[in-house]
Amino acid sequence: MIPPEIAHSISPAIFMQGPGGLLAVPLAQRFGRLPVLFWSQLLTLVFTIGATFCTDYASFTACRTLQGFFGAPPQVIGLSIIHDMFYFHERARKINIWAFTFLVGPYLGPFISGFIIQELDWKNTFGVLAGFYGVSVLAVIFLGDETLYHRAPLGEEAATAVAPVAKKSGVMRRISLLVGVAGVQESAGRPGFFEVGKDLFIVFAKPYVFLPTFGFVTWITMWTIGIVSSITLLVKPPPYLFTDTAVALLYFAPMIGTLLAEFWGHWFNDFLCNRYIRTHAGVYKPESRLNGVYPAWLLGIIGLVVFGESLQHSLSWVGVAFGWGLNCFSTLATTTAISAYILDVMPQHAALASAWICAMRTVGGFCVIYFQTDWVANNGPAVAFGCQAAIVAGAIASIIATQVWGAKWRMKYPAPVGSRTS
Repeated sequence: MIPPEIAHSISPAIFMQGPGGLLAVPLAQRFGRLPVLFWSQLLTLVFTIGATFCTDYASFTACRTLQGFFGAPPQVIGLSIIHDMFYFHERARKINIWAFTFLVGPYLGPFISGFIIQELDWKNTFGVLAGFYGVSVLAVIFLGDETLYHRAPLGEEAATAVAPVAKKSGVMRRISLLVGVAGVQESAGRPGFFEVGKDLFIVFAKPYVFLPTFGFVTWITMWTIGIVSSITLLVKPPPYLFTDTAVALLYFAPMIGTLLAEFWGHWFNDFLCNRYIRTHAGVYKPESRLNGVYPAWLLGIIGLVVFGESLQHSLSWVGVAFGWGLNCFSTLATTTAISAYILDVMPQHAALASAWICAMRTVGGFCVIYFQTDWVANNGPAVAFGCQAAIVAGAIASIIATQVWGAKWRMKYPAPVGSRTS
């Protein structure tokens, strides 16, 4: 098989992260966050091991597809856990850390495997990945805890509020929490699957959720995934002639860009929020969160143009790395600002809204793998990545519209009340 066709094996896995995240929502709302985390990581480990021992392309692709499906829940319920555990003024920084951890993964994995595959075969790289998932499963077992519990509605008298159940210790209690037995026992009063499923689509239909997610996240993330899936095919042929080691080291660029976005978002989002409150007589408006999108959005456009022009004119690899790093900086910084906004306007539906952020991120990434390489080959990198930059530039209209009309939309189309769990 030729390399572009081999690269297609990751496409179904990317696509299935969307349905996997959506399915995780009613489970997490009904039975709790911890069992969903445990089973998702355990099943992902199982199918990673399966991919390691596959002997043909079809079974390998099937295992990778299921790996993507079961690996999606942490990207979704993480926002719910942040809402459960942290106060309003703490959430933006925690969202930034959470988003960093799953956005840096697509670069860290190829960076590590690029060195392994030079001495060992591809199966050993999946063996190492299985080891990482094994560590993740152990971390959930020994360090994870349930964050979903009954919260009395605001204004409810203390006498009528449901008292929190005292935690029990012991191995059996721990096992029951992990596998979901405790979640089943405590599920009375929590929303059912149909109720959550209905609200899931109601939430997505709200214009102040639909526009930032599909209207912006989809279009800025799909090109980031496209570069990751095709970078080897772009720099291994002439004139760059990158070796496996050079390709692996090139992944430092997106990792550095993502890390810088983590540092940027750690302070910048809170700075914008606090500044808005100070300059508006102590009144906070959630749409002010979206101001954090603009600087990163502009850098993302510049990054795509620099990346394409560097490849088109065979400029130094530094230009390729710099453009790629800017694009990845933009992806994390904009995702953090939008996620913080979504959590502010949908605080009781964090899992539902987060599922759509994940789904919209994967929709574009799934399809771009099939045409990115041919597009570059037929029209040249400058045209291909220039068009991508233009699409990202146009996507900002969805953010502007949300800032202008978001407050009116929230009044006209309020969040559903049925599946609230906190």
